[in-house]
Amino acid sequence: MAEKVIVITGASGGIGAVLARQLAARGDKLVLAARREAELKKVSSDCGTNALAVVADVTQRADVERVRDEALRTFGHVDVWINNAGRGIGRQVLDLTDADFDEMMAVNVKSALYGMQTIIPHFKERGEGHLINVSSALGRIPFASFRSVYCAAKAALNSLTANLRMDLRKEYPRIHVSVVMPPMVTTDFARNALHGTPMPPGGFRPGSEGQTPEQVAAAIVDLIDHPRPELYTNPGQAEMVARYYADVAAFEENMGR
Repeated sequence: MAEKVIVITGASGGIGAVLARQLAARGDKLVLAARREAELKKVSSDCGTNALAVVADVTQRADVERVRDEALRTFGHVDVWINNAGRGIGRQVLDLTDADFDEMMAVNVKSALYGMQTIIPHFKERGEGHLINVSSALGRIPFASFRSVYCAAKAALNSLTANLRMDLRKEYPRIHVSVVMPPMVTTDFARNALHGTPMPPGGFRPGSEGQTPEQVAAAIVDLIDHPRPELYTNPGQAEMVARYYADVAAFEENMGR
């Protein structure tokens, strides 16, 4: 595959940082964005001279536009834009405050919306490009009710992604729009969640440890090379989602046992 210019938000840690290192190792040019300057510069340094670090708060539209502008100034164009920034929460629905709701929507939905609205005009000018939104399987199945509005935000992101894809598909068939839905991933996500991560009654279910960030990143690399609308990084989850929507009541009753 020819080298690509790839923008990754939320690149200072977790999936974003691992993905950046995997892409750098194969020769892609990277623009890495995040709020944490020291951590971001460390990841950029690990990725070599073809990586540009841009300190940015992607909940601010002007910062997202600045990331695009720096990418174009440095590399001339963008091939792939990955909206990866996100944050969880540890509160059930009835305990949510206005601030909780607004924070989750800003970080998990509005930041991605800003990314879409910022980069798609560039893709239209070029007649091609690939927009990837990193969502979560929790946007499809309520495995963890304490994630509440995080799940709702990811469901909203799934919907926005699908509608954008439909808007573009006839006139711009070479602009790909994808959503990625990992399971639980072994990063600092749980530790950094707003209000922490409560232990479910009886503990986490066996096998709920999910995937490593290396596994998820490798799946996203493959998605870049072979674009498709949706990617469950754990293939078994697609079948599980199908079972959930085939009989929601039965599935949720079984989950509660």
